[in-house]
Amino acid sequence: MEKIKVAVNGYGVIGKRVADAVQMQEDMELSGVCDVVTDWRIQMAVLKKYPVFASDDMFKTKMNEAGINSSGTLNDLLASSDIIVDCTPKKIAAQNIELYKKLGKKFILQGGEKHEATGHSFSAENNYATAINLDATRVVSCNTTSIVRTLTALKNAGLLLKARGTLLRRATDPWESHLTGIMNTLVPEKDIPSHQGPDAQSVDPSFDVITSAVKVPETLSHLHYWNVQLTRKADKEEVLDAFNKSTRIAMIKYSDELAANNTVKELMLAIGRPYGDMYEVAVWKDMLKVVGDELFYAYIVDNQAIVIPETIDAIRALAGIEPDAEKSIKKTNESLGVKQSFY
Repeated sequence: MEKIKVAVNGYGVIGKRVADAVQMQEDMELSGVCDVVTDWRIQMAVLKKYPVFASDDMFKTKMNEAGINSSGTLNDLLASSDIIVDCTPKKIAAQNIELYKKLGKKFILQGGEKHEATGHSFSAENNYATAINLDATRVVSCNTTSIVRTLTALKNAGLLLKARGTLLRRATDPWESHLTGIMNTLVPEKDIPSHQGPDAQSVDPSFDVITSAVKVPETLSHLHYWNVQLTRKADKEEVLDAFNKSTRIAMIKYSDELAANNTVKELMLAIGRPYGDMYEVAVWKDMLKVVGDELFYAYIVDNQAIVIPETIDAIRALAGIEPDAEKSIKKTNESLGVKQSFY
């Protein structure tokens, strides 16, 4: 089987995880990773024997001076790749689009970029089929991915009428919490809806969803509270059955001492996840409540990991190597160990 050759531009929080995940796929080959840094982050790629490329000749010189054996520049990496996953910082990826198009390369952006940059926003369980053989897509952000997953499960069960959610957002990524973030305060986003609701509608315009968001002084993950009006009266078991039909929603129990995001992080480390990552949406089963035609639930989102399986599926869709969404999702889940139950 001929493997799709995947390049990763930007070897940071998302990029390093995408590169690792690509290496685990039987139908993909990592052609290399590209960055501008010469510190410990790119040194990890060297240790893993990933082909390392510099953004341009200036950064190639800096890498060589730092003892990093660069395989060339971004242009060289693109020449040997079928598709590129751009994981560079927000707004930089949009600047790379012209180059990708000029070279006729398919590309995937991350959720920091706007929907208009690609004209298509992706979430595997919702709209995989619409991305098949496209030239580009955008994997929506961590929060939006969780929203689309959970609402799609309810929609597929014929239960979703409208949804209203409040997001408690981590202040920054853990690795840079010594550089930026907030302390001793909460910062509400001034606009309602916050951007995540409209972003979810970029994947599925049928969603009647409104979100509000608050930035909180922690770095481990995000926490969501949702109030959903159902299409009819239902019971808890019916809702749980709907969520269980998603292979990327996992139930956790408050009663199992999984009462906060730090305990869930410890669980991920305990089961051996790389970086302690959680690819699933972790919904509290014993907190979930149905009152007539209203549903209330809460969950945790791993901001560093949830988009990784979506990105792998997006690669298959754009490359056209797997036309069946369920088959791609199954391949990705098996390779990453995605579960509906952690123990």
